[in-house]
Amino acid sequence: MPPEERPREERRREERHHEERREERSRTRPHEERDRHEQGHERERSRPRPVLDARDAARSAARHVEGLTGRAAEGVTSLERGEDGWVIGIEVVETHRIPDSTDILAEYQVELDDHGELASYRRTERYYRGRGENT
Repeated sequence: MPPEERPREERRREERHHEERREERSRTRPHEERDRHEQGHERERSRPRPVLDARDAARSAARHVEGLTGRAAEGVTSLERGEDGWVIGIEVVETHRIPDSTDILAEYQVELDDHGELASYRRTERYYRGRGENT
């Protein structure tokens, strides 16, 4: 199992364990306390939880850009949670040059749905590595 998959599996096991403990406690509590407890959990359940966390969204975006451009992701430049998913900025080296400070980099904006599926991507900028921001 790849290392990035282990934490997800561990989180799933922990969630199952917590759910089992909640069920076990609900069988042993008095009805009033159980009802109050379940109402609190009902409010928590009514809030939609994203399927992807920020780290998984960034990894998924980098994989999509690498697959579409054939170039390795250099880094994540931005990450924003939207209503229906994530918007992530991914930086890649488009042209390697000597010296490295003259490499041509590009930033891609990637939009993912809550399941990590690609909704859109586009190159938003190209620039030399040695260029300072906003110049």
